[in-house]
Amino acid sequence: MDNRTEHEDELRPEYDETLLKNGIRGKYAERYAAGTNIIKLDPEVAAAFPDDKAVNDALRFILKVLDDAKHINIQHKR
Repeated sequence: MDNRTEHEDELRPEYDETLLKNGIRGKYAERYAAGTNIIKLDPEVAAAFPDDKAVNDALRFILKVLDDAKHINIQHKR
């Protein structure tokens, strides 16, 4: 059975205890509560884009093409 009390921690030597004591509780709580929209791309898709801006630009282009096609389709039906 373990004889340590609740307050006796075994902090690894590589951790600087002085850095851990001054943390701010809930520092990122508001940002976390706002949510996030992380999407994981398959490796072969991610390889086609140099950065997140390129992915967003490509998706915006697709959305515009779809929107334009929808308007063209509506005009053809009239």
